[in-house]
Amino acid sequence: MTANLKLHQLRAFVDVARQGSIRAASRLSGLSQPALTKSIQELERELGARLFIRRQQGVVLTDIGDNFFRHASLVLAELRVAQEDIQQRLGLGGGQVNIGVGGSVARTIMPQVINQFHREYPLVKVRIVEGQLVSMVHELRQGALDFTINTYDQSHLDQELMYERMMEREYKVVVRKGHPLEKARSLAELQQADWTMPTPKGSYYRLLHDLFDERGMAPKIVVTCETFMACTSLVAQSDFISILSVDVIDDPILGRSLVSLSLDEPLPKAIFYLIQRKDTALTPMSSYMAQLFRRYCQR
Repeated sequence: MTANLKLHQLRAFVDVARQGSIRAASRLSGLSQPALTKSIQELERELGARLFIRRQQGVVLTDIGDNFFRHASLVLAELRVAQEDIQQRLGLGGGQVNIGVGGSVARTIMPQVINQFHREYPLVKVRIVEGQLVSMVHELRQGALDFTINTYDQSHLDQELMYERMMEREYKVVVRKGHPLEKARSLAELQQADWTMPTPKGSYYRLLHDLFDERGMAPKIVVTCETFMACTSLVAQSDFISILSVDVIDDPILGRSLVSLSLDEPLPKAIFYLIQRKDTALTPMSSYMAQLFRRYCQR
């Protein structure tokens, strides 16, 4: 028998799953706790399965609930996209574009793109998430992100994501001005230094690990910074070493405290892609945002 599911039940379930408690979901959605509880109980009866385990501090998903959450969140995301697509095609404006960007893109191309987009479509809300691809896969799968501009390394994600090459960027080893190793000319001289870099999973930084491995070296990465600003600030105010895009190093504000090393060994160039799910079409506004990124990446 097919369950007779209602949209308000799905929304209640997804809100509670994301917030981890009925109380928090109530504050977010503006619905009363009894109303949310009733919707979830109705949904569990329709499905014939328990979706949450109730605990003193909130709720956690069961195995069945966790699997259903992935489907339910994607259904709601697809419905939002479909509704906004119709509104935008009718010239009604509004809606929302959700994008992800790598750290160097956030500090260089992204401000120009967003500024132009907002001038042309001031009623469209924009949500921006900064980080590496690995931190955005969950939201891409759920449809919570329309696309991301990022680097990536070949992985199992190739089967579910689509990659469009956008641009190449040069990266260099950076230290603070006055660093004891400011005159270093080889990676070997830096091997014993303290490094800070993002996790290498599925990104440009995977190539850097491979580069060190080829030379029989292993940089001493003692701090893993998942955000660009944390990494840049740490390098600028300490003796940590990292690798950043030349766009950032040349920035009149961010690059003021940094020095790029002139090493004998060239680093691999980073290739940035527009990455989205294969089975989801962009709304007109998301599509236009992507087109702006193409335009500015080619400059």
